[in-house]
Amino acid sequence: MAKEETIVSGMAGRYASALHALAAESGATRETGAALAKFQALIDESADLQRLVKSPAFSAEDQTRALGAVLDKAGIGGVAAKFLKLVASKRRLFAVSDMIADYRKLEDAANGVARAQAIVAEPLSETQTQALRRELAAASGGKTVEVDIKVDPSIIGGVVVKLGSRMIDSSLKTKLNAIRTRMKEVG
Repeated sequence: MAKEETIVSGMAGRYASALHALAAESGATRETGAALAKFQALIDESADLQRLVKSPAFSAEDQTRALGAVLDKAGIGGVAAKFLKLVASKRRLFAVSDMIADYRKLEDAANGVARAQAIVAEPLSETQTQALRRELAAASGGKTVEVDIKVDPSIIGGVVVKLGSRMIDSSLKTKLNAIRTRMKEVG
């Protein structure tokens, strides 16, 4: 448990740690993680579900009843469904996205997975994507690295990578801005 506490903290972290321990006991950590990711996607897609989750105007009973219908329709069951209903009954549904994110951190740590975000100026080829993954795996100490790649033409060229708490910005836009700043200092 001490290792989990260093990965997550706060109320959301405590709920996520308890859920992860429960899912591990029943051998359902992967299934629980997939169900939570599916529920998070539903929240991200639906303004009505966001209101249900965030609004203090709904009673715990209303949230639990509505949540039960959403979970049934989405086919989310098992440990994840029971957890989400418990969270609603305890009036903690407002923090469910943080709980899901913390659960994901715990699951990643248990499986030796690191997550990275990369911003590139134009889409990468499969060869470039694999090379980026290899470099990030080496930088993370040999962990498996899941990379979320976003395309942003405004960086002009290069790449901006965030791996854990480290960020490397080798974009052409940043380099040009640095040159512009130095030229202003000299002039």
